[in-house]
Amino acid sequence: MLITHDTRCALDTVVDLVNTAPEDDTTPDGLADVAALEAFVRDHEVSEVGVLTEFDLAAVCKIRARFAAVFAAPDARSAATMINELIAAAGTTPRLTDHDGYDWHVHYFAPGASVADHLAADCGMALAFFVVAGEQERLRRCEAPDCRHAFVDLSRNRSRRYCDSRTCGNRLHVAAYRARRKEAAG
Repeated sequence: MLITHDTRCALDTVVDLVNTAPEDDTTPDGLADVAALEAFVRDHEVSEVGVLTEFDLAAVCKIRARFAAVFAAPDARSAATMINELIAAAGTTPRLTDHDGYDWHVHYFAPGASVADHLAADCGMALAFFVVAGEQERLRRCEAPDCRHAFVDLSRNRSRRYCDSRTCGNRLHVAAYRARRKEAAG
């Protein structure tokens, strides 16, 4: 599957957005205030964003929950329905642009769109490409029992199981190794 630079950036953004949500009552919200949203926008180089407000924060948190539902979708039809609703509500307006030193690419949000509509349009389209390509199963949640982070499995054989093999994957492999050693020692 060919993934263009702008699609990859949108995928990274939507995964990181979904992963800002608290996993339970003990973990903090990664978008707890407007300053956190400003940092998220800056860190992800989200273009054409004006001054952010509490209204923007609330709207982004709402679409974050909707994107999380896409990653939990049981099948392509369910994911497509949710993505279609996100994209339609954003008032998608595709246009070519070559800003900030990047070559030509497509933005799907309308000029002057809110940050929530911007994210819904661009990130929604990136996820839509996966459904169209028959690759919706690549939109996953980490299989580690204590982690449910979202990720996009870009491995050749669709075999990635953990959001990060160096943390979640390694932690589970070490635990399994220790359990086997303990069992063998009797």
